[in-house]
Amino acid sequence: MSSAPAKQENLFVNLAFNIAIPALIMGQLSEEKFLGPKWGLVIALLFPLGYGIYDFVQRRKTNFVSVLGFTGVLLSGVFGLMKLDGRWFAVKEAAIPAVIGLAVIASMRARAPLVKTLLMNDAVIDTAKLEARLRERGAEAGFAAVLRRCTLLVAFSFFVSAVLNYALARWLLTSPGGTPEFNAQLAKMQWLSWPVIVLPSMVMLMIALWQLVKGITALTGLTTDEIFRTPEKK
Repeated sequence: MSSAPAKQENLFVNLAFNIAIPALIMGQLSEEKFLGPKWGLVIALLFPLGYGIYDFVQRRKTNFVSVLGFTGVLLSGVFGLMKLDGRWFAVKEAAIPAVIGLAVIASMRARAPLVKTLLMNDAVIDTAKLEARLRERGAEAGFAAVLRRCTLLVAFSFFVSAVLNYALARWLLTSPGGTPEFNAQLAKMQWLSWPVIVLPSMVMLMIALWQLVKGITALTGLTTDEIFRTPEKK
């Protein structure tokens, strides 16, 4: 008897709790007449932290977006309290996707590479059938080469995002740190920086998935209908 599939996450709720709501609080409610910078930071941090804990209880998996959201809000709040200028924020905005890209590459030597974990979702792909066919045809080495190409594509998308994020922060954050003008610019940057990360990453991820499926069909002879699960398949 097969185990019940993991509960699927709501993407819009994920983005709201990890990105949109914290950015709104940091940008609009952290002035002294509202929450103030310290309480604004604390309240903003509660959303990605709380959602990450809730999602872990529901799905027993660490929510990567919550980790990024918490880290980003924390660094932005601390930098704001220290009244650092835009250069430090630019470095922070570039560092997060750059670190992710390096982690993706470093995981190539791990037993479960991040790209394999991300793309080879058993709820979407019939991994048991795929692995059996790869063994049958002796195509494990070819599949590993396909995964390496996909890994490099995904890592490259994060490096592109790092460069774009740095340029965006240097362009937007022109006022002195700790001023209302700076806070407004920071809020605008927080709204814009995630699309700068997400959109290129999603495009490259789709290309990587296409490359993966193309490689699987060539190595195994399976059709896409046989590779991907449908609601009727158990």
